[in-house]
Amino acid sequence: MMKSMKFAAGAVFLSAVFALTACSSHSSNEAQTASPAPSGTEMASGAPSDAGAGASVTPPAGANEGTEPSAPPEQPSSTEDQIKQLLELAKKGEAPGIPFAAHDSLIDDVTQAWGKADKEDSAGSGFYATYAKKNAVFGYNKGSQLFDVRSSSPELQKLTLEEIESALGKPVSIKKNGADTIYIYTASDQFQLKFIIPASTGKVDHISVFSPKDSVNNMAG
Repeated sequence: MMKSMKFAAGAVFLSAVFALTACSSHSSNEAQTASPAPSGTEMASGAPSDAGAGASVTPPAGANEGTEPSAPPEQPSSTEDQIKQLLELAKKGEAPGIPFAAHDSLIDDVTQAWGKADKEDSAGSGFYATYAKKNAVFGYNKGSQLFDVRSSSPELQKLTLEEIESALGKPVSIKKNGADTIYIYTASDQFQLKFIIPASTGKVDHISVFSPKDSVNNMAG
């Protein structure tokens, strides 16, 4: 009887030990498999990892060092250079912005390209055609050859005698035509460059690229 009781007590004890061991093992496995706690930053912000991906980022200091600066825009030519360019064009019988040259072009070339003149006048043994919208006047002889190309461009009308003489020196000849003074420069053996300045303004009214030989050659050819 006593042996039976001892055996029963031992069995109960062993069952209790196995139960405790199983519980301990289960708790350990749960602890190992549980997800790690989020960091303090993630818990505080609660934002997804790509939040702010499009935000601007200030480059570190010195990031742009060594980059070549962009070249400054080209400065416009000086007034002196512009006046000297007028003389260079006059050597070819040309005035700025006008695609027809004295001596080489005919009035027919002008009318074909620009249409009929706004006004036609005769002067001496030649004729003059005015194209007001083009700021241009053409003198031509009876052979239709251009001997005078005039421009009254607004840019030219800013020029003064002082600026002209500073760029080109003194004119070779000065003439009067009423209240206008004509300052004449030699461009080449063929052409003269004239600046016509009214007394009322003291500035250029127009320039003339003039071919004296063609002005008297009434039947060019």
